[in-house]
Amino acid sequence: MKSKRYKNLLKEEKDLSSKSIKDLLPKVKTNCTTKFDESIDLNLQINNKQKKGEVNIRTVVNMPSGTGKKIIVAVLCDEGLKASAKKAGADIVGGDDLIEKIKAEEINFEKLICTPKMMIALSKLGKILGPKGLMPNPKLGTVTENIEEAVKNAKSGQVEIKNDKDGNIGLTIGKKSFTDDKILSNFKAIIETLEKEKTNNSFKGEMIKNIYLTSTMGISYKLKLDKNF
Repeated sequence: MKSKRYKNLLKEEKDLSSKSIKDLLPKVKTNCTTKFDESIDLNLQINNKQKKGEVNIRTVVNMPSGTGKKIIVAVLCDEGLKASAKKAGADIVGGDDLIEKIKAEEINFEKLICTPKMMIALSKLGKILGPKGLMPNPKLGTVTENIEEAVKNAKSGQVEIKNDKDGNIGLTIGKKSFTDDKILSNFKAIIETLEKEKTNNSFKGEMIKNIYLTSTMGISYKLKLDKNF
């Protein structure tokens, strides 16, 4: 059921035609009438149906302005790398002890990074980590010898881009408290990353079918994708 606050927003908004993100950002922020710092969210739908089968995007983007969200990062590594992981800002660092906790489904982290050597033991826990989207992946930079860099990227606002079976992608690109320039820099990074994926996948035609901008408790607006942002 829609709240009275949300219904009032709909009444006030007469023109829901697509506009550029620069034009819509002030409006989206105005609609953030709750007491908390609402997220500014981007929802995309890609044309993932291709003649040679479906295109599944799975990559990462480093948000230059961060996301405004603190990520709890766990690192699975050998004893010699634990100090580097802690120095980089990892919240949880362990070896066999961390593996045992995962086996017991004691999972109190949002991202897991591990070394290639430790991945051998971790691969047996796919049924636990996979459904939660926590299984480390070399392509996403979460299976690496450079633990320090991986932790810093995760902490500074690295976000995974992944579409579902219908081609939908949902991302947070900032908070209401962010300046417009900070949100726009994150938006630009996402679009540029998708453009690279389009080339890497030999994508035919336009990749982005629809794109919408909204806030946590606000109205969804259709964006007109202007590459000169």
